[in-house]
Amino acid sequence: MPDEEILRKIQDHAVSRLAWSRIKSTNLYIQRDELSVGSLIAAHPPRKGITLKRNSIMVFADDAPMFNWSHPCRYLLYDAKSGERYDEVPEEFPPYLVNTPPSFVGFHLPVRIDLDEKLWSIRPPLRCPYKFPAGERYAILFSGASNNRHTNDLEFLYRTLRHQYGFKAQNITCLNYDGTLNYNGAPHPVGNWPGDNTPYQMPVDGAGTKAGLDQTLDAVKAKLKKDDLLVIHTNNHGGWDGPGKAYLCTYSGPAYYAADFGAKLATLPAHYCLMAMYEQCHSGGFNGPTIANSKAKYTTVASACVEANNSIGGATFDPFARDWISAMAGHTPSGGALASNPDVNNDGSVSAHEAFNYADSVHDPYDTPTYSENVPAASDTFLAQRYVWWWWWWCPRIVKLAEPHYVRTPIPEFYLWWNEKLGPALDPLAAELERADASQRSEVDAKLKKVVEEALR
Repeated sequence: MPDEEILRKIQDHAVSRLAWSRIKSTNLYIQRDELSVGSLIAAHPPRKGITLKRNSIMVFADDAPMFNWSHPCRYLLYDAKSGERYDEVPEEFPPYLVNTPPSFVGFHLPVRIDLDEKLWSIRPPLRCPYKFPAGERYAILFSGASNNRHTNDLEFLYRTLRHQYGFKAQNITCLNYDGTLNYNGAPHPVGNWPGDNTPYQMPVDGAGTKAGLDQTLDAVKAKLKKDDLLVIHTNNHGGWDGPGKAYLCTYSGPAYYAADFGAKLATLPAHYCLMAMYEQCHSGGFNGPTIANSKAKYTTVASACVEANNSIGGATFDPFARDWISAMAGHTPSGGALASNPDVNNDGSVSAHEAFNYADSVHDPYDTPTYSENVPAASDTFLAQRYVWWWWWWCPRIVKLAEPHYVRTPIPEFYLWWNEKLGPALDPLAAELERADASQRSEVDAKLKKVVEEALR
């Protein structure tokens, strides 16, 4: 461990050399361990890293702390013996995307992103059930070099797919960090999900690696049929090597370039709908390859930012992912009301385009959301390609009858009953009411025709 006086001298120098415009916007970290000459730092793919020219103490300057990576930062390299700075290296990634060592500590932190929001969570309002007419529904949720907020985003989407939309648990694959609920950074140990302060429900099926994502796509490839829906959500960090060269960061392994991801999508069989939502920095670079290579009849892509830009992060959630998922869920992570009704056409369902429009309407000023679709009709697709039971006069009655059970039952248990028991049990009644409704419409049509003809005489 270097002498404390040397460390103090280095920290004083790093702060004193900050420009006035950066003193309250740049976070500084120091690696208190001495790094040996020839050591390689910041070598996560596709970065080659920096080879140290002497025994060094490193100060890391994060010049845009609220953004996901990649974004502007600097490595300040000091001689370990004298404490004199000998180099400053501009970069776009931190020295550690995963497994940050304890000796890497912040000492000048004007921008805090590790402070949990204090929100009172409520149980979301119970909504009318949805009927799923045809095809299976699959989802892939991916986060590689995860921070707490990225894992939280995945959990929110997992709960939405399972609770609101009744996705089968075995049809959702979650790939996160090292293959567990872990992530890089605070808070540790991993506690409850901040949305409602209950334990995480998302089962993690594997690590957030390129190989894991490829294997998951191969597994879905073997199952996907022409009437099926596939949801893909990618999260964590991303980089950009120039036009057409956006990439997704992975856990301690190779980066996943957009062109390679598109080529992988091209191996999937024809299916009904692909709905993609990308959160990482430079995620807009994935829109084009996704649209160009998708074999789905309908494809939509909602991304947090255009190709050349970064996406903003937050203390507990990434704003764009949080808002897109909130639109689909009908409530915020803590169960609260939305800023507006995303179902602008009032058909009872939130479409892919409506979810994007909602997230775009409330987006953080630093984000630049972008949306793509392969054909205009794709904008009307839904998470479950669902049809709503639109007999408005009896649907609210179902909700009222189920409400007492809802308020006293754990949410996962309730939605298991709601989606897998109540739905099938209501099918015969739904068919009966549909026949009665069709008969009534026929009678009304005849009466309307008679009224119109008599009024024209």
